[in-house]
Amino acid sequence: MNVVEQQVIQAAHVVESVVDAELNRLENLDDDDLKRIRQDRVNAMKKLALRKEEWKQIGHGEYQELKDEKEFFDEQKKSERFVCHFYRESTFRCKIMDKHLDIIARKHIETRFVKIDAEKCLWLAQRLKIKVLPTLACIKDSKTKDYIVGFDDLGGIDDFPTEMLEWRLSLSEMVDYNGDKPSGKPKTQSRILGYPDEKKNVRGNNGESDDDDY
Repeated sequence: MNVVEQQVIQAAHVVESVVDAELNRLENLDDDDLKRIRQDRVNAMKKLALRKEEWKQIGHGEYQELKDEKEFFDEQKKSERFVCHFYRESTFRCKIMDKHLDIIARKHIETRFVKIDAEKCLWLAQRLKIKVLPTLACIKDSKTKDYIVGFDDLGGIDDFPTEMLEWRLSLSEMVDYNGDKPSGKPKTQSRILGYPDEKKNVRGNNGESDDDDY
């Protein structure tokens, strides 16, 4: 038996001992222990329900648009996890992002999801170094933690599944998602959500990028 095999066997014994100890503890719980565990669970559920209600009061559970920089900073301070979609109305990939974010916002009430018009908020976009639309700014505890730029991290296709964005947001700890990375295959249609596959930058000139350069 080599060293590696011995280490594996030792590790298995340690795990087995931990499991046996936990099973033994559970088997020997008295009524008071069970009542305490039950009460702790009830208290945790009540706390979560209260927190969810507080989240709803400040806009969680909906995908909303902010009108300007002042509203951005005011709203951002209220939430621990805050995802802002910088968009442009004429950029069709921003509309694709809107569709997915609306679904995710309703599912993941623990995070605030908003969007803001980058052209109307140039100062904010420049401050956050937004260069491509769509871009998601992932903000946690009032600090910008990550960016999701275009669709490169989402499979590089327009028809990525919502779960792909959900998974990507979880990498930045923006949502509570325990699933595996989804797989997605591009479809052959040239129109997504009824919009032609045009290529132009954010200022309206012809360009090479599929996303809008800012």
